[in-house]
Amino acid sequence: MDLQEILSRIKQIANSTVKDEAGAIDEKSKWPEASIQALQNAGLGGLVVAKDLGGHGQGLHAIARACEILGQVSGSAALCYGMHCVGAAVIGAKATEQQKEEFLKPIAQGRHLTTLALSEPGTGAHFYFPQTQLLALSGNEFLLNGSKSFVTNGSKADSYVISTAGVDPEAARDEFSCFVLRNDTAGLEWGPDWSGLGMRGNSSKTLVLKDIKVPAQNLLGEVGDQLWYIFQVVAPYFLTAMSGTYLGIAQAAFNEARQHLIGRAYTHSGTTLSQNQLLQHRLGMLWARIERTRQLLHHATREGDGGDPTAVLPILASKAEVANCCVEVVNEAMSLMGGIAYSHSSRMDVLLRDARASHVMGPTTDMLYTWLGRALLEQPVLDS
Repeated sequence: MDLQEILSRIKQIANSTVKDEAGAIDEKSKWPEASIQALQNAGLGGLVVAKDLGGHGQGLHAIARACEILGQVSGSAALCYGMHCVGAAVIGAKATEQQKEEFLKPIAQGRHLTTLALSEPGTGAHFYFPQTQLLALSGNEFLLNGSKSFVTNGSKADSYVISTAGVDPEAARDEFSCFVLRNDTAGLEWGPDWSGLGMRGNSSKTLVLKDIKVPAQNLLGEVGDQLWYIFQVVAPYFLTAMSGTYLGIAQAAFNEARQHLIGRAYTHSGTTLSQNQLLQHRLGMLWARIERTRQLLHHATREGDGGDPTAVLPILASKAEVANCCVEVVNEAMSLMGGIAYSHSSRMDVLLRDARASHVMGPTTDMLYTWLGRALLEQPVLDS
């Protein structure tokens, strides 16, 4: 399938299975099992897996487009699928032959769901400084101890990409590693179900790692490779998946406001809100806000897919700008729609709650602008 056929299939699933499940996802904090399964059954689980392994060989641009389509219907479904794609990209970046057979081929076949487990309770948004301890037991085995927080697809995925501190207690802070753990690994303990203000279907759980024995063959790349993974794979793909998701939420809010203005008529005059010049002006401004943000994201992802080393700048900016755009558009859409937008369990209620998480999902908006400024001033991106 080419990209347009892929996106067409995703749109069909979004407008059927995801739409049918969206209400329960928010109302019951339901993980979007049917939506994810539909995407897997349609052959879309391997979106970013190499073609020679059975995948589609797509990259950042495809993830941005896919998550935007899904995000217009369900932010949680979009992010759960997006984090699977990010995890697959991380596994595939330096995959060994064994990892290709055990993880990537089943992902491409729609038989395996993966995700990231990087954030920790003690470091918060600074997910790139893991405290999870890694001890070499032998040349063939490691021991893990620690905990991860806000794991999207938590307890639902078949594998988890885990970050750890360096093996050597005296190692520098940027000498950390990545592993992939299967869900049946002995010692994985999951916290309670996620109950949040928004993005209620994420199954965003805490994972406790107690004396986890991990074979060396599950190491991604080399010991101490995680900084490379963070900036070459994790950050670009993770930021892109979130950007696409929240752009979709912004577009959904715009669509709701537009339909309200077209359909709302005053009984005393017979005129519709769409005939009001001020509302016409304000809706036009919202369209322009979304479109210029979309074009920044599309530019960033195309440059990233093309291997441009400077693409990291627009990728960082994209997630920050999308977050601002999303919150602004949802707020303005509610104002344009008036009192009806404030009904409990309305579409705007869901969009407002989902949108607010865009600023705090790490890297936070403030952190991204700081990183962008540091890079432009030729300073180290990460804090010391």
